[in-house]
Amino acid sequence: MKRIKHFLVLALIAGGATPAVALPPLYENRTVVSGFYAIGMADLIRRNCDAISPRYLRAYNYLKALEKYAQDAGYSDAQIEELTDNREEKEKLRARIEAELADRGASPKTPEGYCTVGREEIAKNSAAGRLLRAR
Repeated sequence: MKRIKHFLVLALIAGGATPAVALPPLYENRTVVSGFYAIGMADLIRRNCDAISPRYLRAYNYLKALEKYAQDAGYSDAQIEELTDNREEKEKLRARIEAELADRGASPKTPEGYCTVGREEIAKNSAAGRLLRAR
């Protein structure tokens, strides 16, 4: 009985009775990845289609909401910054976005496809579409 009490006292002094659970890297979090995917898609569309403009304030608010989601899930500011600075993960995500856009007819060889995809996303009111505006 003394050992149990001693252990509980030590656990409480150390900061709690249960050990902290390690979180997986943010680049494995579906919500965060899909949010960055939408932002990346919207960015590529607006950069390649003059008929579509970005909704900067919505994009900023969307990004801040993703940051808050990550913080509420237990990720530190350092972990969030680590994700935003991770070049390898950015390139992987960009490659996935470019592949989807190409499958949908948007590529450097068919630049008008970016406008078509952008208008489709806007019409669907998708996450990417909400970050864009047709002129």
